[in-house]
Amino acid sequence: QEVVSEESEEESNGVNLMEFSDEILLHILSYVPCTDLVLNVRRTCRKLATLCLDKSLTHTVLLQKDYKVDKDKVKQLMRDIGKEIYQLNMAGCYWLPSSTIDHVTRCKNLVKLNLSGCHVTSLRLSKMLSTLQHLRSLAIDVNPGFDASQLSSECKATLSRVSELKQTLYTPSYGVVPCCTSLEKLLLYFEILDRSREGFMLSGQLMVGESNVPHYQNLRIFYARLAPGYVNQEVVRLYLAVLSDRTPENLHAFLISAPGSFAETGATKNLLDSMARNVRLDALQLPKAWINGSGLLQHLKFNNPFYFSFSRCTLSGGHLIQRVINGGKDLKSLTSLNLSGCVHCLAPESLFRKAEDDIDSSILESLVVSCCNLRHLNLSAAHHHSSESIGNHLCQLLSRLKHLLSLALPVCSITDVAASVEKPPTTPNLVPQTFGRKVRIGIQTYPRNLGDQANQKIESSVFWALMGSLRFLETLEIIGSSFSSAMPRNEPAIRNSLPPCIRAQSVGDSEVAAISQLTYLQSLTLAQLPNILTGSGLVSIGLQCQHLRTLSLANLGMMGKVVYMSALMDMLKHCKCLRDLRLEQPYFCAGAQFFQALSHCSSLQRLCIVSRSGTLQSDAVMSFMASCLEVIMCHMFVGESLTVCKNLQQSIVRSFQAERPALNVVIFPLLHEDLTEVIRDVPMRHLDEITLFKSRVAEEPPNLWW
Repeated sequence: QEVVSEESEEESNGVNLMEFSDEILLHILSYVPCTDLVLNVRRTCRKLATLCLDKSLTHTVLLQKDYKVDKDKVKQLMRDIGKEIYQLNMAGCYWLPSSTIDHVTRCKNLVKLNLSGCHVTSLRLSKMLSTLQHLRSLAIDVNPGFDASQLSSECKATLSRVSELKQTLYTPSYGVVPCCTSLEKLLLYFEILDRSREGFMLSGQLMVGESNVPHYQNLRIFYARLAPGYVNQEVVRLYLAVLSDRTPENLHAFLISAPGSFAETGATKNLLDSMARNVRLDALQLPKAWINGSGLLQHLKFNNPFYFSFSRCTLSGGHLIQRVINGGKDLKSLTSLNLSGCVHCLAPESLFRKAEDDIDSSILESLVVSCCNLRHLNLSAAHHHSSESIGNHLCQLLSRLKHLLSLALPVCSITDVAASVEKPPTTPNLVPQTFGRKVRIGIQTYPRNLGDQANQKIESSVFWALMGSLRFLETLEIIGSSFSSAMPRNEPAIRNSLPPCIRAQSVGDSEVAAISQLTYLQSLTLAQLPNILTGSGLVSIGLQCQHLRTLSLANLGMMGKVVYMSALMDMLKHCKCLRDLRLEQPYFCAGAQFFQALSHCSSLQRLCIVSRSGTLQSDAVMSFMASCLEVIMCHMFVGESLTVCKNLQQSIVRSFQAERPALNVVIFPLLHEDLTEVIRDVPMRHLDEITLFKSRVAEEPPNLWW
């Protein structure tokens, strides 16, 4: 009786969720996936049945990372609330069959629709768009076999009203661009390969019947991102040809992201000259060959710029201050700046300067003062060495940017100058970077807990002070200036890596521990930190950074041995929110202990391991997949034989594909000659977001697409 009375008392004193106000309940329900709300939660009681169908919850439906959704759930969802949906995002739902798209026709009131990464044929697209008369924003893929002549007149009428278009091209084509006569925002992603699967060279010429001219007269934003390859360059020139004839008067954002060399032509020069005369820009990104050695920046006019990218350009700091910052008069509006690979951007001139020379702190100070509202800054892929001047260290100057949300820095830029001068990296303390058996020279003792490290470094480390001042930072990348991934795109795996910068030799466990001060950190990338000896700083991050969702580690410590494995396993036990994990390290052993530790990451969805001469235990992988029910992507590129890799891949697919419709498994020898053929079949979402290594800070303007 006493037990019963205690339970009834607890029930009477307890809080009933249904007693909360509708406003609070709606806020709570907004964190629940729409499929769960409509198909499950609303069936629990009358009150939730009403709230789950509230317009604030059904107006926008996001399925882009709902990996548990299948074709039947989509069908039922569209049947129940299709007429209430105004914005539908199905980007990256590669696992859904193309017939699923037919159910989108129930959403008669759709205004925004994102189908990037979905399988859509020309005929299905035509049928769907014919019913969506209110559509104004569209994102689609254009795959081989796309035929614009199959689009009906009703479909073209819908496209004529579309003002925002995002188009990913896997074949030379204009896609639906010529039909969109009211375009204001155009985003183009060129993913065309130079060779077909049969090995034939592809041409950048458009297919027969694709001679229609795009309509750019109302264009405000033009963005083009090119994957490596000459065909992509040929096709984008066809899109630009129309712009060179007549530049839209309202154009305020012009962005072209092109890797490698993308030469300027007469047509592109005419386009840039016309832009300099007729438009005022708010966002700019150009291929490096279009900026290097030209006076273009001196003539372009800017209004209230919010994004600049001069990635890989030879722009000097002097030109940056004079031609872009303009004395700080117009740069308070700048929120995102990408200077990745801009090796001379913090030096007064580049003519007689070596890339490893010290930076001019006055240039960085001018940048910080002028762009005081920066939220995203990328300074990676360059040697930014601070001088010995007191108070002028790069980290000290960057600490003034209190609004930063994401930051990318080279490893050599965060080292203390005094420490590197006192202990020059000459002999025994240098970390060996060659492969093979290592000679044990002696290991420096590092404290294993955060408190000891804090006491040791907090008074002297400029990087520790920087991390302490950027408390709201969400994304951090610390990447070696000479680091290159072992798995580049469209090329064989790289077998040799360049040694780290001399200034970076002292960066190790203590600097990693300093990152643990970032309480709100969500994404962390560490690459080519040579002085990692125990990895103790990783444990501190796991304990303190409880919001961490994405972790990428590459080439830490000695290259012939994974010295941080024990610390990594301890760290993973605390990463309850971790969703994406990418590890790139030679000789990495993915064994039972590692996967047992990884199993503590209950939210993990995607795993990628890239390891030259790395090994794995098949039984441990299978046990891990069985225990981590949220994992839908498993990519491993290691040193095992093709037979071992194929057998494991097939076992995972057979065992878990039925329960996990979005499951994508690729296990393959890293140095196999057919690696590029395997990579081309990986869904673009995974390939772009985790499998391929790259710096992602300020890669695109913020809020470029929803």
